[in-house]
Amino acid sequence: MHILLLWLYIGWQLLTVSTQDTPKNILTKIPSPVLFQGDDHTAYRDPAILYYNNTMYLFFTLVRIEEGGKVYSYTAMSQSKDLRRWSQIQILTPRDQRLDYSSPGNIIRYNNEWILCLQTYPRPDYTVQQMPRFGSGDARLFTIRSSDLRYWSQPELMRVKGPTVSEHDMGRMIDPYLLADKDEPGKWWCFYKQNGVSMSYSYDLHDWTYSGHTDSGENACVLVENNEYVLIHSPKNGIAIKRSTDLRTWKDWGSLITLGQADWPWARGRLTAGTVLNMKNEPQFGKYVMFFHGSGPLTEEAGNFDKNASIGIAWSDDLKTWNWPGKESHR
Repeated sequence: MHILLLWLYIGWQLLTVSTQDTPKNILTKIPSPVLFQGDDHTAYRDPAILYYNNTMYLFFTLVRIEEGGKVYSYTAMSQSKDLRRWSQIQILTPRDQRLDYSSPGNIIRYNNEWILCLQTYPRPDYTVQQMPRFGSGDARLFTIRSSDLRYWSQPELMRVKGPTVSEHDMGRMIDPYLLADKDEPGKWWCFYKQNGVSMSYSYDLHDWTYSGHTDSGENACVLVENNEYVLIHSPKNGIAIKRSTDLRTWKDWGSLITLGQADWPWARGRLTAGTVLNMKNEPQFGKYVMFFHGSGPLTEEAGNFDKNASIGIAWSDDLKTWNWPGKESHR
């Protein structure tokens, strides 16, 4: 009898562990849609995500109001295995208002290195008294490289307009995103905010050829699904989707995505910068997972641009219907 009870107890323990490790459990255990909460002195913006070795690496813009009321932007990162406990924030870029490296787009693997694309957002002598002040026309695109996702190289300018166009003549550009061509191995695309979304291609991530642009919002994220490019972008508010088979002809798809913005004071001013990973084949997720940032309760123009901005999370089976922690409680 005692042996039978012991085996029943062991079986119950194994069932409990198995249940805790079932697919989608990581998402259902997140207590809040807010992963990093901004405040009156801090903003978390522009998330970029890499899932590698069962770990989620989150890169983002960290904005801080520092001594003397000066406002600085950094590219920073943190990592987590369960999306609830995050490592100490690591700042990757220098403290320099003439540069303000920010808005990481995504991370790719190339020639045995990790490559992160990002931008500068120059705001020299920027203080809280000037809020909000947006980046100058000198904003450009850069990459940094790492062998271990811990130590990163010095930023390298991306000459996405081609080698004959000087840095001065490239024009203001922000929000880069790198993607392998779906049809031609070895060909890479960079999408970036300029005249809508502009596109340039390269075969070595060094020499680039400009290839045109299309109407779009900012913070481009591009997936390849069913032989189509899926462009996820941010208009004035919310997140929208376009599709194309050839990167020339684009069609709007689905409805504007605003998630729980109506119920979220922390995102009431603006919900934006959505980036999506297709995690449907990962047993612990089984969904598309979106990271984004929201600012509020004030709009960005009213002051909640470099403060009170927070990174959030949502997920979907089809890129149309979205869920997030606590959604059921609002029904």
